[in-house]
Amino acid sequence: MTEVDLRLDARWLIPIVPPGTLPNHSLVVKGGRIVAIVPTALAARDFTAREHVSLPQHALLPGLVNAHTHAAMSLLRGIADDVPLNTWLADHIWPCEQRFVSPEFVYDGTLLAAGEMLLGGITCCNDMYFFPDAAAGAYRASGMRAMIGLPVLDFATPYAADVDGYLHAGLAARDTWKDEPLLSFSLAPHAPYTVADAGWTKIIIYARQLDLPVQTHLLETADERAQSLASHHVAPLQRLHHLGATGPTFIAIHAVHLDGDDIEILASQSSHVVHCPTSNMKLASGIAPVAALIKRGINVALGSDGAASNNRLDVFAESRLAALLAKVVTGDASAVPAATALQMATLNGACALGLDREIGSLEPGKQADVISVDLGSFEHAPCYDPISHLVHVTGRDQVTDVWVAGVRIVAGGMLARMDAHDLAQRARLWQDRIEKR
Repeated sequence: MTEVDLRLDARWLIPIVPPGTLPNHSLVVKGGRIVAIVPTALAARDFTAREHVSLPQHALLPGLVNAHTHAAMSLLRGIADDVPLNTWLADHIWPCEQRFVSPEFVYDGTLLAAGEMLLGGITCCNDMYFFPDAAAGAYRASGMRAMIGLPVLDFATPYAADVDGYLHAGLAARDTWKDEPLLSFSLAPHAPYTVADAGWTKIIIYARQLDLPVQTHLLETADERAQSLASHHVAPLQRLHHLGATGPTFIAIHAVHLDGDDIEILASQSSHVVHCPTSNMKLASGIAPVAALIKRGINVALGSDGAASNNRLDVFAESRLAALLAKVVTGDASAVPAATALQMATLNGACALGLDREIGSLEPGKQADVISVDLGSFEHAPCYDPISHLVHVTGRDQVTDVWVAGVRIVAGGMLARMDAHDLAQRARLWQDRIEKR
């Protein structure tokens, strides 16, 4: 028999690649990587595991990927509800950030978000916020995998004064943490309307030299196109394309108000889109043309956005909304089937972040980022199709266990590396500070 570190026996195993469900299968892990996926009877015969976990009424699947969030904004959850994006930003979020954002704010807020995401089965996120060095420390403490976006803006914030300041501080953080195995980095200009051409040119040069992805908010609201035409005489995505930003490592976040030319640019450049349905709905920004993007072969992932505009970090909820909204918008009940929605929540997110060789599906050789979801309670019975159940019936509360690189960091629905009481206390302290001001 072969000695391994971990054997997980599940009622259903959903690898994503290949598509479908494997009943009564086991996943075998050694050195943090998947070494085999076999029927449980064969696993018992061929492997002896240091740790053996039986999941008799569970689905085992890849960890979810939250492909867009502002993790530290968990400390601003619910601070400005029921207003449109421009009002939300200019009158509420930016003034509050100006007063309170600091390395301590980012560390505590990111730690709070990581705990919430891990309990909900999210093993990897794509973050974009100030003080990325502090965020990196929080992710390392949590045990969660993350791509950390290095923010860039034209205007001053508590983090930096100008484009050069943002780039210098961000790249210094990247140099500090680049050897951390669970962390990767990208350049994250906030949006076309907050970074001028000169800034974008510098960002693109650094991205090419350092082989870093570029992520940005794009066409989140209806007026961005008109503003860009007035200021630059070209549409936002066409402007970025002419500057050289697009390509296989370009991530367009939101992408709600795309037209046909935009879709063709994204398709021809093999770029990625991150769909954030809940945030887009809550801010009344609109509904992204997901079915058209998929039809054109564009990789579409899912993001929660920050907890200040969602107000939860829940990719299971995003997958269900993505499927339902696509059906309503197109009038086609088959527009985004459950299997597609689940792939958007896993492998497509990994592809957008350039991590699909490592995570996003359960395949031998990949990192063992795995979650188990309990489908055994009567509220979920009967279960004819576990993939459909994961999208349309269950939710993040049914996640029982989470492994990242083979390390169990949620066990029996409880965080194994963080103290829930400590997280709540950190949140209360920041709430007290913010409310007093």
